[in-house]
Amino acid sequence: MRGYGQYCGLARSLDIVGDRWNLLIVRQLLIAPARYRDLVDGLPGIATNLLADRLRDLETAGVVERRLAGKGSAVEYALTPWGAELRQPIEGLIRWSTPLMVRGPEGDSFRPEWLALAVPVLLDARVKVRRAATVGLAIGGPLFQLHATRSGAEVGPHDGRDLDATVRAEPACVLGLAAGALALDDARALGLIEIDGDESVVRAVFAA
Repeated sequence: MRGYGQYCGLARSLDIVGDRWNLLIVRQLLIAPARYRDLVDGLPGIATNLLADRLRDLETAGVVERRLAGKGSAVEYALTPWGAELRQPIEGLIRWSTPLMVRGPEGDSFRPEWLALAVPVLLDARVKVRRAATVGLAIGGPLFQLHATRSGAEVGPHDGRDLDATVRAEPACVLGLAAGALALDDARALGLIEIDGDESVVRAVFAA
């Protein structure tokens, strides 16, 4: 790994995480620890040999560690406590990206689990719900759920709990609502969203 050779905190941080794919590997591990094959699946476009190189570099730097997954012998990758401190700068970049994201995927790859990191970041920056609510997110593939409480929001696969409402929309629409860049009424008028269940809950969760 080639460094910048500058005695500067930003330069030294970029020496570790500035190479292509490194922060996206951290993104995946912020969502959950993952096996090597899961990382390949969650990082469309990465070459397997490059992923191995990046994981080795991040492990050497103390950002990532390997551990046994459950009772089996399979190895999974996880962030070290120091690596997990990258959550805050990554969340800042996600908030900063709002004008870029509301344009839609424009042919880019998408994985529903990426919303698990992005949507709570965008909502927590501007929305405080008065009572707990759970909204299903039907964005293609398995159903996800957005659970919002006074302490913040979480997004993950639907765990079988009762839903107050279900939103059917494209990911760009959900991100736009979460960021406050798209109003719910506008999304409905444009035919971008369908709501089953209690619409008032959806409005409260997205501050629409």
